Amino acid sequence: MTLEAYADTIIPGQKRSPEDRAIAGVSTGGGAVQAGALELLEWDATGIHDGLDDLARLVNEHAEVYAGEQGLTLDPSVPPFVALEYPDRVALILRLTKPGHPEKDFWVMLSLFCNMSFDSAAHLHTAQALADGHPGLAAMGLSHPDADGLWRFKDFGYGRELARLHPDTTSSGSPA
Repeated sequence: MTLEAYADTIIPGQKRSPEDRAIAGVSTGGGAVQAGALELLEWDATGIHDGLDDLARLVNEHAEVYAGEQGLTLDPSVPPFVALEYPDRVALILRLTKPGHPEKDFWVMLSLFCNMSFDSAAHLHTAQALADGHPGLAAMGLSHPDADGLWRFKDFGYGRELARLHPDTTSSGSPA
């Protein structure tokens, strides 16, 4: 729940239900959580999957300190970071990622992976993510592949053809 709240603070999304505490609900549509932030964070390819419990514990400790400094009373039925209101979550993450903070590298890395789940869906096969309506890829307007699974673009990226197709190029686009 803590890591979901962290991811939702990086890229906010819509609550999954009225009882949802991890997602603050300050945005409409899908955010990092709906884009699969937890799945990406737990993926062993990130290299941080073994340290997620420690990161959750640390951000909760920081949330308790922050709440004390701000005179906030936290709901004990949820983890401390989850109990913070969205503006306080943002303020705490800004503090943790500020140049000079001794743990900055950890929090920036966690934030980048949360962002990556939304803007690249690195943990998913792109065509399947698009077919499933991945919120980040949809928000960016990423085109769907053709029926054969290949991406082709009818318009040139720079508005004009930059080079003629080599005569030995195969129909799949590979050089002969």
